[in-house]
Amino acid sequence: MSGRAVILTGMFLAGTSVILGAFGAHWLREQLPGWFPDDAAKRLENWQTGVYYQMFHSLAMIACGGLASACWRWRGLAAALMLLGVVLFSGGLYGWVLTDQKWMVMVVPVGGLSFIAGWVCAMASILFGPRNCSSGGGCHEH
Repeated sequence: MSGRAVILTGMFLAGTSVILGAFGAHWLREQLPGWFPDDAAKRLENWQTGVYYQMFHSLAMIACGGLASACWRWRGLAAALMLLGVVLFSGGLYGWVLTDQKWMVMVVPVGGLSFIAGWVCAMASILFGPRNCSSGGGCHEH
């Protein structure tokens, strides 16, 4: 993805996290006790955790897209891993809260690992900036 695409994706995810947070705080808070009376509070807490992680990593993607002094190969990988983390971690929590499908909550740790790997790649993008990037300048955005 180009830097522009990474920034736009991060902005889209940030905006949807606000929508999902409001959805959870208002409508979902009222519905969950009827759907899942035994653990409605835990489900709402998990929903909010998904929203928080989505927002934080959306902002991180926006930052990665704008890092001019970074190796593009690493920052592109960082952004892709953060996007994957949002889909698996936050999406897994959202899916489990709404459907009670246990397999959805099982992908959440994989999303967490994807977030961690994304942060490692973001650090590598700075450590191996364009001057120190291998493959003769292949780190610039195309």
